[in-house]
Amino acid sequence: MVAVSTNELKNGWTLLLDGNLMQVIEFQHVKPGKGPAFVRSKLKNTRTGAVVEKTFRAGETVERANIDKREMQYLYRDGEGFVFMDNETYEQISVASETLGDTANYVVEGSSAVLLMYGDEIVSTELTASVELVITETEPGMQGDRVSGATKPATLETGLTIQVPLFLEIGETIKVDTRSGSYISRA
Repeated sequence: MVAVSTNELKNGWTLLLDGNLMQVIEFQHVKPGKGPAFVRSKLKNTRTGAVVEKTFRAGETVERANIDKREMQYLYRDGEGFVFMDNETYEQISVASETLGDTANYVVEGSSAVLLMYGDEIVSTELTASVELVITETEPGMQGDRVSGATKPATLETGLTIQVPLFLEIGETIKVDTRSGSYISRA
């Protein structure tokens, strides 16, 4: 743990507050006309996902958690979760579905993800901005279905269902935005 001043806060940092890992979503330094300066922050509990607002005195010290970023490759799904292999040590770990959250909708065998770890605990995951997935189920497109902007539901190989343009068929590979879960283009 490293003690840092609240004046040095940055978005994305993970702090250890009252035994909880809190990620800084946003912060603002405030210097009122009267009285001492303070730092207003919005923090997300990495374990529960709860977002809280907290105000610190300017210059107050807080503990910054040492988060280790490990690039891992997704191998396969077992009964309880997903099995990843560390790209450096080749060590395999099983990750529960709840821990991955929405990331589970975008990982396919052989794909890479960055797991953020605090000791042996997985705090969160980072993916690339887009992934390529295959359509496994959708309604067939009809001749003449060329209405601009019209969409239909499609189920992807991971089980995720998204809206895609009418011209796409089963077996086609598409790019999906991992931040919003929306269709980008054909791959």
